[in-house]
Amino acid sequence: MDKPQHTLDDKPKENCGVIGIYSLSGANVIPMAIDALRALQHRGQEAWGLAIPNKPPLKRLGLVSAASSEFKSIAQEYSSPCVIGHVRYSTMGRSSLENAQPLKVKDLCVAHNGTIANVQELSNLVGGCSFTPQNASDTLVAAQRLVSLISENGQMGKALSVLKNEMVGSYCFTFISDDNSVFAARDPKGFRPMVLGHKESDDTYIVASESSAVSAVGAKMQRNVTPGELIRMSKDGIDTEMFSDDPKRAHCSFEFTYFAHPTSNMEGTNIYVARKNIGRYLAKKFPIKDADLVIPVPDSARPAALGYAQELGVSFDEGLLKDRYSKKGPLRSFIEPHQTDRVEINRWIIPIREIIDGKHVVVIDDSLVRGTSSKAIIKALRRAGARKISMVITYPPIKFPCYAGIDFPSQEELATFSNGKDLNDEETIDMVRKDIGADFLGYNDAENLAAAVGIPADSMCFTCASGNYDSLGITPEFKSREEIKGEAS
Repeated sequence: MDKPQHTLDDKPKENCGVIGIYSLSGANVIPMAIDALRALQHRGQEAWGLAIPNKPPLKRLGLVSAASSEFKSIAQEYSSPCVIGHVRYSTMGRSSLENAQPLKVKDLCVAHNGTIANVQELSNLVGGCSFTPQNASDTLVAAQRLVSLISENGQMGKALSVLKNEMVGSYCFTFISDDNSVFAARDPKGFRPMVLGHKESDDTYIVASESSAVSAVGAKMQRNVTPGELIRMSKDGIDTEMFSDDPKRAHCSFEFTYFAHPTSNMEGTNIYVARKNIGRYLAKKFPIKDADLVIPVPDSARPAALGYAQELGVSFDEGLLKDRYSKKGPLRSFIEPHQTDRVEINRWIIPIREIIDGKHVVVIDDSLVRGTSSKAIIKALRRAGARKISMVITYPPIKFPCYAGIDFPSQEELATFSNGKDLNDEETIDMVRKDIGADFLGYNDAENLAAAVGIPADSMCFTCASGNYDSLGITPEFKSREEIKGEAS
């Protein structure tokens, strides 16, 4: 029987951070939830929220730290031994409080990290609501369908085992019900990360998108949540069951080069160590012998640049620094939803002339998506006196939209977009090199990256580089960013 194909329509998607916490000792876990969400801030800068049983979710726009004056009153008003939480990075749908999470459907609150690719089809199963990026989210549609299935099947696990066959995409969910239970579920392919931790001092379990959040609250990571696993935390302790036995994996490769926090452990690999190793492997692929200096684009490329420099025996230095005192300086440009904000952040990456003047500089960056950062950085290095600039990218050339939760939804915004010209790989790279103004441009490849991380290439998702959407089981219908974001007139 042929695999069903799903054509993508306008849809919102998220690559965010989620948490779920349950204290068996009855401790108030709200302060812990706030700390955990702050530790996941790199996964979403637009909005955050938390939910406890029998109360509407609390939601705020902006960074978690922006609400620091409210932390004490929030901890008192929402005092609870169980909670779920969310930090939002929207790749679809507009930035608004209505789109912030957690969302509540009947007696279930839900927080979601990922993308439901066939959300229009799914919405037809919950009454055929008119779905657009402005009036709904894939999280809401999935939650509505799940609640419907729970009412039919009586149990979360059975409902998810049905929903996984109806729902196409990447997802990590945390749920909290009005009967004081916390659930966590990870999609069968393992696109997005999720870990389980435990804090011994007050017998508290925590599920989070990354182990950095587990460490931030003084808990110890126990393990990765298995793809296709449902975890339930309640007064009776912790239970687990599998709602899928799919053996195939498609871990997001972009997590390892950019998205995840360097302190996190993911699929058995420490992210900092993996990035440093990626740099070593890149030095073997591109041994630029006449380089005077290796510098990273701050901040996520730093370990890779260090690994590259050490492998090649070339000096490593900080030739570019972020101005952390400006309003936008400390933020991550890639996950800002608007181009003007990305430009503003990159404007505050400042070169150090005394380090780079007259040198052949090898610049290591984690990825080259739109070319916005690269172009600005190379111009700044030229102005600061760099004699020659070679740019080496830890990620393969991104040529296709992501439908698994990373924000490059349209081909036309990608630096590799050739506007109809039939270019081979070499010609595409040279086109990008000229556009950003580098003397040399080298990209990593999927096999090299996977080998450096220590995960088989066929267990990682490289769809954005290969255009092969088999892991998602979809046939994309490419659209412009305006159409997808719901901003077209």
